[in-house]
Amino acid sequence: MSPLATTPTDPAVLRQAFGCFPSGVTALCALDSGTPVGMAASTFTPVSLRPPLVSVCVQDTSSTWPKLRKQGRLGLSVLAEGQDLVCRSLAGKDRDRFADVDWEASEEGSVYIHGAGLWLDCSVHAELPGGDHTIVLLEIHALSAEPDREPLVFHGSRFRRLAA
Repeated sequence: MSPLATTPTDPAVLRQAFGCFPSGVTALCALDSGTPVGMAASTFTPVSLRPPLVSVCVQDTSSTWPKLRKQGRLGLSVLAEGQDLVCRSLAGKDRDRFADVDWEASEEGSVYIHGAGLWLDCSVHAELPGGDHTIVLLEIHALSAEPDREPLVFHGSRFRRLAA
């Protein structure tokens, strides 16, 4: 290992360093006045079994999070292998993020992405400041899982596949 000489003051260097850690990709979505609203988030973490909690981190500059946070229920879909275009669509700006995305909504207003490996029906449990992000704790009310479906993996600023 080389000496730790780089200080984490340059956002580009820090982003590259964080890219060394592979993560799954989620879609956090809900209906807002009957229209689907959503975003992609790769900072998803299971937090607690009792109560059932997960977390996502949302940029403080997000224009989507203020719309989602006021909804009673949120759908969290853990995207599956091959859904990289879905992820890119949900991460896009200045266009209809759901134009080419297959989705459905629950009676409570949660929006789920078809073909995902896990669907969680959630509500906001708490929000905590985290630098230039907000750490959002979500309480899980219901779920459906497809454990044999391979996940979408994001690593080094690229989508990758798991190898057996």
